[in-house]
Amino acid sequence: MTCLRIFQKRIHKHKILSTELKDIESRGDIENMLNSFYKKAFANNLIGRFFTEVVPLDLSTHLPVIADFWEAVLFNTHSYRKNVMEIHQHIHQLSAIKKVHLDRWVQIFTATIDECFAGEKANLMKQRAQSIAALMDVKLNYKQFNKL
Repeated sequence: MTCLRIFQKRIHKHKILSTELKDIESRGDIENMLNSFYKKAFANNLIGRFFTEVVPLDLSTHLPVIADFWEAVLFNTHSYRKNVMEIHQHIHQLSAIKKVHLDRWVQIFTATIDECFAGEKANLMKQRAQSIAALMDVKLNYKQFNKL
């Protein structure tokens, strides 16, 4: 299932009383959002090549790993054990990841969250995505900060 409008609906006698986006509540919600995000990211003319050419992603293996990362961020599960920065430094060596790329990633990522969810965890996921992109930009593109 992809993340195409996940709603909480209250129905009374076949009438929808309210239609609101729900908050991120589970790993399944994270996986649905990520599936929707990657469809957009792969097709994007600015960043798609990072996923399809620079380091071609096999989503069947990548999604469980990145879902572990976001599950750890949102629910403190400690399920992610890799070094995010090290992975992206390797990609950066193959093809420079510039601020414009990170900005587009954040734009697509946060827009996808907004299409699917609203609430505390959704806001946290968007805030963390922005923070991660800013830190990556500093560490990848400003040599004096590479030792941070």
